[in-house]
Amino acid sequence: MERETHLWLIRHAPVDGPRGVIHAPDAPADLGDAATFAALQARLPASAFAVCSPARRTRETAVRLGLDAIEDDAFREQDFGDWTGRRHSELEAELGVAYRAFWNAPGNNRPPGGESFADQIARARAGLARLPAGDAVLVVHSGTIRAILAIALELAPERALRFVIDPLSLTRIDRLDNAWRVVAVNGPQATA
Repeated sequence: MERETHLWLIRHAPVDGPRGVIHAPDAPADLGDAATFAALQARLPASAFAVCSPARRTRETAVRLGLDAIEDDAFREQDFGDWTGRRHSELEAELGVAYRAFWNAPGNNRPPGGESFADQIARARAGLARLPAGDAVLVVHSGTIRAILAIALELAPERALRFVIDPLSLTRIDRLDNAWRVVAVNGPQATA
């Protein structure tokens, strides 16, 4: 029991910026939903080890939740390389068939200058190996949470991409001695 790690995975607050964009790490979070933050904060364990990605939106969300989170690059969002900062609609119009082909098999395809979702899973696996036993709150990205679900459930990358992970949602997973236990995925943001 002492070697178990109880993961409290929180997707960051919505990006305070335009929709339909592959946001860069410096995109800010919209921290205005006080009721949702309060409800989520009340559900988190006291004195948990806290981690966030180096992205501004995860750091801001962690601070708003009252967490003193350390940054860990292993838990950053998938790197979309040359597509970062661009609108999906612009990329599709510019690249056409090549852009659509990427999304037909997004688990193992890499955007130009970027990484695949499979690469992100490998990175997340390395980060999980460094987490201490006990309660750990990770304020991260939807892709990171999907990557951790892929690890816990032994899913192929494409299958893990089927999970919906909303902003400020809570996913609970336990790493046991020789197995994983999924408690909840994409839990409601508020207690109402």
